Amino acid sequence: MTAPARPNAALLFVARHSLAIALSLIFLAPVVFLLLTSFMTDHQSLTSNLWPESWHPENYANVFAKTPMGRYLANTVLYATLATLFMLLSSVPAAYALAKLRWRGRYATLVAIVCAMMLPPQVTTVPLYLLWATWGLTGSLWPLILPMLLGDAFSIFLLRQFLVTIPDEYLDAARVDGCGEWRTLLRVVLPMAKPGVAAAAMFQFFYAWNDYYGPLLYTSENESAWTMSLGLASFRSLHAVQWNLLTAATLLTMVPIVLVFFFAQKAFVQGVTLTGVKG
Repeated sequence: MTAPARPNAALLFVARHSLAIALSLIFLAPVVFLLLTSFMTDHQSLTSNLWPESWHPENYANVFAKTPMGRYLANTVLYATLATLFMLLSSVPAAYALAKLRWRGRYATLVAIVCAMMLPPQVTTVPLYLLWATWGLTGSLWPLILPMLLGDAFSIFLLRQFLVTIPDEYLDAARVDGCGEWRTLLRVVLPMAKPGVAAAAMFQFFYAWNDYYGPLLYTSENESAWTMSLGLASFRSLHAVQWNLLTAATLLTMVPIVLVFFFAQKAFVQGVTLTGVKG
């Protein structure tokens, strides 16, 4: 009697992960379409022929030749980096105070922060724009960067939810050894809160990188301060029929943020997973 045939390992893997594979293909299909279109000629793009008849990698060079993408990239990096750093400088101490310090009005402040998260940004657009215009900062990215020094409601809430998961015994031991609150925060809390800090930083970085409304509001009259999101929109209006160049510019905008996520995804996932374990 012959032994029953063992199932092929590859087929077994596909069967066990069929749902994940299907979802991955659905997610990757638009990216593959953009990639293939970016190598096509202008006449072939957006036709029924989805495979390039001839490959044109010079499309990516033409993007930089037709628009100042280098300057847009520099502005975007400046905006995303400074906004993230300023957010961490202000939001981490605020979250620590809400999570680990006992003071009157702590829960009322937390409720106010949650309410601020629900406030649409369009509600404060007019008064804030008038304020920055009075100070002569419109036409630059500073109206989007400087407010981060005052904290960000979502980041404070996210960090607070992570910090409450840190046992108070570690903080009490540091205080017994003579550490003040600032030293306890820097030497004890921050090393243990790296995943939460990384998650908050990546959320802010992603938001600033993809932000279109803010740069459009404050820098639309000054092209030298445009970010990649705003420059990409203007590229479409200037070259509406050149979809091959538009998709190439879109991929150039996507690549940096994808690389940042893949290099920091472990800390990001851990920070999001652990946030809110303890209320």
